[in-house]
Amino acid sequence: MMAARSLASLSLTFGLVSIPVKLYTATDSGSTVRFNLLSKDGSRLKQQYVSEQTREVVPREEMVKGYEFEKDQFVIFSPDELKALEEGASHIVEIVSFVPEKGVDPIYYDKTYFIAPDKRGGKPYSLLRAAMAKTGQCAIAKWASKGKSHMVQIRPIEGGLVFQQLLFADEVRSIDELHVEDVAVSEAEMKLAIQLIEQASADHYDASEYRDEEKERVLAAIDAKIAGKEIISQEPVEISPSGQVIDLVEALKKSLSTGKRSAAASKTATAKTPAAEPPAPRKSAKRTTATVAAIPKRAKKA
Repeated sequence: MMAARSLASLSLTFGLVSIPVKLYTATDSGSTVRFNLLSKDGSRLKQQYVSEQTREVVPREEMVKGYEFEKDQFVIFSPDELKALEEGASHIVEIVSFVPEKGVDPIYYDKTYFIAPDKRGGKPYSLLRAAMAKTGQCAIAKWASKGKSHMVQIRPIEGGLVFQQLLFADEVRSIDELHVEDVAVSEAEMKLAIQLIEQASADHYDASEYRDEEKERVLAAIDAKIAGKEIISQEPVEISPSGQVIDLVEALKKSLSTGKRSAAASKTATAKTPAAEPPAPRKSAKRTTATVAAIPKRAKKA
């Protein structure tokens, strides 16, 4: 595994305390299955930019950036001017308040990062993490980067601190726009629903217990295609017609009984089955001669 590379060097401040830290990405989008655009002969396609007026291809060295202040009216910025705008970014992350860790609605969560202590930042970093963990608090801070101000939540986890970029209020839509109808429910329905929730309750969300089944299905289909097999569309899932009258109490009772049987079967299987071995690394299927022939060979670089 490659060593983590920091995205930026920052200074986390609160009061007179300043903690030098490094910013790291916390998520990995590289595992997403991606398809390339190709021509019918199997060669890669190259993206080009075309002028709306001349319909000619514009080379990258002749491109400039502009801001549209009115319809089809642009003010052009030179590379030096764009650089001057970005230089307004600050390496200071200023903590402005502390709130309970549950005091930030996850709907405001944007990008997630990690921060780790930089040189001479180990002790104050550890102190801040331990103090927030003990008090159940998280920090709210502000930070300027790439021409935009950001609000961030800094929260402690086992082993370090999470740097959670937050959305502003005007970036989150209100659910009131949907005009959701508030329908009354009976005590019997509420009691059964609570039992169903308690039956399926867990102490926390363990991401390792789940896997991307859709990604596995797509990769299996890709391997089958490489091996020369045809990809066949699956049967569509039937959805109950709208307007169908459902006995909610009866449906809840059936859900409870089904959940109990599933839990019992799971416990029995766990008791009989030895610990599962970790999944073997995925191996791509062998390509058929016809498939390989359809893919043009890359020319060697000079």
